[in-house]
Amino acid sequence: MVKLSVALATFNEESNIASCLDSVRELASEIVVVDGSSKDKTVEIAKKYGAKVKVTDNPPIFHINKQKALNMATGDWILQLDADEHVSGELADEIKKVVDGGSEYNGYWIPRKNYFLGRFLTKGGQYPDYTIRLYKKGKGRLPQKDVHEQAEVEGKVGYLKNPLLHYPYKNFSFYIEKWNRYNILIATQIKKDMERKNKFERFIFGIGYLIIKPTHWFLTTYIRHKGFVDLWQGFVFSLFSALRFPVAYIKYLQM
Repeated sequence: MVKLSVALATFNEESNIASCLDSVRELASEIVVVDGSSKDKTVEIAKKYGAKVKVTDNPPIFHINKQKALNMATGDWILQLDADEHVSGELADEIKKVVDGGSEYNGYWIPRKNYFLGRFLTKGGQYPDYTIRLYKKGKGRLPQKDVHEQAEVEGKVGYLKNPLLHYPYKNFSFYIEKWNRYNILIATQIKKDMERKNKFERFIFGIGYLIIKPTHWFLTTYIRHKGFVDLWQGFVFSLFSALRFPVAYIKYLQM
């Protein structure tokens, strides 16, 4: 019997995937990887770990491929990971207890620590950054509509205590590159939303994205949620998180 499947969607993750899979080597009964036609050695590395690999296209909404990986998994439980995430030893032990213990829950929120420019962020709304990643087979699915969406779980959902470690940015230039890709996706969503609005609604929407949303976001993350505790990294993160709203809106106008 396959107790736990680890499911990933990947694209050009050769620098991350080995350390990710190392962290679940003693935990996973099965590894499933859906790859979006990587140009590097991602698939080759995944196969070395005994992963069941499917190569397909690379849709802008990455959750489409994540759902394909969930569909391929055969375990009683599924742990969905990104290639830039590591399962700590403490979290692995906690997951084992859930999988082996006959849990009353169909899914679990897992706290996540985000590594940013040399440190794990502890404030600014970045920890605990809860995400639903562990669920019983057939009980969890991804809506596949938005880049930041959470999985939907049928039935009761519990909470785990130990964190998932997230290393999303190699350096600041890599952060800006990824940040810009997200802004393009947001701009595309804005364009769809605008199709259903009249001129006045579009004007108000624009003011919201250019002024109200970024101001509110920065004050909330940096002041209310004490992003300043994370020193200059906390300031940079709050600032660029806020700037995604006007930048995405400008990109929409350019479309």
